[in-house]
Amino acid sequence: MSTANPNLTYNYKVVRQFTIATVVWGIVGMALGVLIAAQLYWPALNLDLPWTHFGRLRPLHTNAVIFGFGGCALFATSYYVVQRTCQARLISDSVAAFHFWGWQLVMVLAAITLPLGYTQAKEYAELEWPIDILITIVWVAYAFVFFGTITKRKAKHIYVANWFYGAFILTVAVLHIGNNISHPVGLFKSYSVYSGVTDAMMQWWYGHNAVGFFLTAGFLGMMYYFVPKQAERPVYSYRLSIVHFWALIATYVWAGGHHLHYSALPDWAQSAGMVMSLILLAPSWGGMINGMMTLSGAWHKLRTDPILRFLVVSLSFYGMSTFEGPMMSIKTVNALSHNTDWTVGHVHSGALGWVAMISIGAVYHLIPKLWGVKAMYSTSLINLHFWLATVGTVLYIVAMWVNGIMQGLMWRAVNDDGTLTYSFVEALEASYPGYLVRFIGGVIFLAGMFIMAFNIYMTIRQKDAVAVDNRAAQAA
Repeated sequence: MSTANPNLTYNYKVVRQFTIATVVWGIVGMALGVLIAAQLYWPALNLDLPWTHFGRLRPLHTNAVIFGFGGCALFATSYYVVQRTCQARLISDSVAAFHFWGWQLVMVLAAITLPLGYTQAKEYAELEWPIDILITIVWVAYAFVFFGTITKRKAKHIYVANWFYGAFILTVAVLHIGNNISHPVGLFKSYSVYSGVTDAMMQWWYGHNAVGFFLTAGFLGMMYYFVPKQAERPVYSYRLSIVHFWALIATYVWAGGHHLHYSALPDWAQSAGMVMSLILLAPSWGGMINGMMTLSGAWHKLRTDPILRFLVVSLSFYGMSTFEGPMMSIKTVNALSHNTDWTVGHVHSGALGWVAMISIGAVYHLIPKLWGVKAMYSTSLINLHFWLATVGTVLYIVAMWVNGIMQGLMWRAVNDDGTLTYSFVEALEASYPGYLVRFIGGVIFLAGMFIMAFNIYMTIRQKDAVAVDNRAAQAA
């Protein structure tokens, strides 16, 4: 892109705020994940208290990691990318500030209400109606700032990363409103307007596309900016990136039915979800290959650049999890995997391997630029973090794969007279070693997050680090 106007300034304050919040909520959410993983191996850690029970802390873990850690990473990077690629300052500093503080309020309210047992009991949509309304208001503010900035762009072209961020913003708004329509019967109690199978279908239309748009489309926007910037190479194929975008958003919204295989959902709807999930493999791998091929001529940088390593390995996990998901949607495979720990392993290969790793790489890329220093405090610590994250993720997902396949086989095993060979308790007892390995993997990953926090702290307290709110625009 052409060099920007040297007199132009960007709002980096809100980017810095969301970047730090990313790390904070990452540690909080992952620490909760380690705790509930420990509870499955040592049940006494539930403490016989309602507020510390697995059933209440698990949704807090998912909300803190998805919407706290993942959400703040998306907000920080989208505000950074949209300003740099549009060569325009955010349309409103005050609305952007409202977005930041409003979202932190949402997360604090989640941390209060979920342990108290206030929940809609819908996965990834547990928060009750007053908080849902607050989310809607904050989201409208976010959309106004993002799209408003695009309307005042100095660059004629809208870079592909902004298309992915924009699709994420619009689709998540539709999903949130559609799935959370409810009848309030108290300050923190409501009932969905949908019932029975319709409610389940709406929930997994939302649930799967929360993965598809919150945890995939938004982070693909991140990938299309930070991988080329860190590799110092152009995107391998800009044409493929556009095909990737339209194919992904046209396909993803139809795949949620595969969560309801062997349920009361009409068989044709289950089959449609399976077919669209299989089709989804093509655009998913198209994006992964585009990101990987961007390193053509720059592979040698992986030897010395652990930030680039984070970004590239995240693409490997993205490719793996987007292959695994469509395979698990096939009915015969799903008959083995459904309700087992295999699903947990699949989710975390995407959550830890794809979402967390690309977010971590983006944060390491951003911090020096946001505080005006040449590099992070310690490259060695970034390298250590990379290996901790990789080893922790692999331990976690392999333990859950082994557990899941074993559980599926034990549950399906029957004697000659048709009785079950194993009781559920026997399957649970056989799962215990996997739960210990999963816990160890989580501890290792969390240790890496603490190292990251220390590295960032030491970076921004350097004497030459200056948190300037409006840094002069540079080449986008």
